[in-house]
Amino acid sequence: MDVLDIARWQFGITTVYHFLMVPLTIGLGILVAVMHTQWVRTGKPEYLRMTRFWGRVYLVNFVLGVATGLVQEFQFGLAWSEYSRFVGDVFGSLLAMEALLAFFLESTFLGLWIFGWGRIPKKLHLAALWAAVIGSIVSAYFIIAANSWMQHPVGVTVGDDGRPQQVDFLAVLTNNTALAAFSHAIVAALMVAGALLVGIGLYQLRKRKLAGRPDTDVDHTVWRRSVRLGGFVSLAAFVLVAVTGDWQGKLMYQQQPLKMSSAEALCETEAPAPFSIFAWGKLGSNECDEVHSYTVPGLLSFLAHSDFSTAVPGVNELQEEYSEVYGATYPDDPSFGDRAGQPIDYTPVLAVTYWSFRLMIGMGAVSAGVAAYALWSTRRGRVPTSRIGVYGSLLAVGAPFVANATGWVFTEMGRQPFVVYPNPDVPVGEQVYFFTAQAVSPGVTAAEVWTSLISLGLLYGALAVVELFLLVRLVRRGVTTGDTSPTPPAVGGSRRDDDEDPRPGDDRADDDVLSFAY
Repeated sequence: MDVLDIARWQFGITTVYHFLMVPLTIGLGILVAVMHTQWVRTGKPEYLRMTRFWGRVYLVNFVLGVATGLVQEFQFGLAWSEYSRFVGDVFGSLLAMEALLAFFLESTFLGLWIFGWGRIPKKLHLAALWAAVIGSIVSAYFIIAANSWMQHPVGVTVGDDGRPQQVDFLAVLTNNTALAAFSHAIVAALMVAGALLVGIGLYQLRKRKLAGRPDTDVDHTVWRRSVRLGGFVSLAAFVLVAVTGDWQGKLMYQQQPLKMSSAEALCETEAPAPFSIFAWGKLGSNECDEVHSYTVPGLLSFLAHSDFSTAVPGVNELQEEYSEVYGATYPDDPSFGDRAGQPIDYTPVLAVTYWSFRLMIGMGAVSAGVAAYALWSTRRGRVPTSRIGVYGSLLAVGAPFVANATGWVFTEMGRQPFVVYPNPDVPVGEQVYFFTAQAVSPGVTAAEVWTSLISLGLLYGALAVVELFLLVRLVRRGVTTGDTSPTPPAVGGSRRDDDEDPRPGDDRADDDVLSFAY
């Protein structure tokens, strides 16, 4: 493997790992803020307990998300300096605003929320949480706007040095690709949070039921309302994911048709075009003519153009078209390294685009199915005790995480060999685009990138163990008696961890909602 391949693996692994934290932080932050709002509005103790328990989970994930996200900034300068130089005029403003405006808003007000229990007025304390959550959403928008510019560059002109120069910042912010991707990402984040509430809530309800705990106390209400909230949010988010995904897919057919045709393994142009249910053959070797599919006639034409008859271009035709417009071989330029003068394969890896697209949809459907099961099994006060159903729901917490990760893989791998994809709405001579082969840092060796990849892999593995340990510990402990009081703990107060739910008056109770933050 050369430097480019190793650097791509490194960025892909670290980014997918970080992206597992992002949707949970955004989605769970919104739901925790809703729980806190309900407590302030009604004063009911179950909402306070819900806020404090799920707040712990939210903060553990937030901390790990920040730690893993910092690596991305260093990779831009160390492994991808040519890419950073090319996009710097556009990304500089977006990433600066993300860090200075959104991230500082998020972290500052989150600190106020953590340490403000019982110390500042309730409504001001609630406002601090909402400010932090809004900050995380705004932060996500700036990042998505930057990524969407790479997918569909707008608001720029080509400078004398061949680099894009930003001339319309508003156009970059209101890029239709960014609006579609952002809306899709936010509702997908809510699916992740909803699945977590469902899985853990059902586990706790079953645990209490088998232990003979009463179904009339506050803790029972905490878990039942968590399950019901998570179920309704997951189902609603699934519908919205389908709507926003359809919008995003239609835009992709306009802006990156080869990506979408590859996702369907559609080799030849067809009218009407069928939607592939299952494909087999030589997907991995990109021999499109050797791929066979079970299909639904006309459905792909509808997904692409909202009718059942319009033609959809095939992979072979688009490969020839791209070769004519952007060149059949890489330029004979030292910046391309060993790839200079080599043929360009504009077709993404069919196996990756095809199956990641279906995993994204399939895992989303699994999550929606589990949400429907949770709502049905807890109707009219029922408590499910089926081991398969409850533990299956707990296992299915991972489904929307997989859907988010494979969606990202599809989006990024599908635009290869471009790291900045040409905008088809701009005349060819004025288009901004950049090949991935010329984006890697010229002075970095394969050994150096291998060293950083192995080091980061080991570090991320250790962080994963830490996060799973903390989350399992929190889930097994559940809510505590300290969650009934909004006042801060006494300095030096004792605390013991126990797998059992502490009883009122038990001195083993955890007095502080966010004690690990102190």
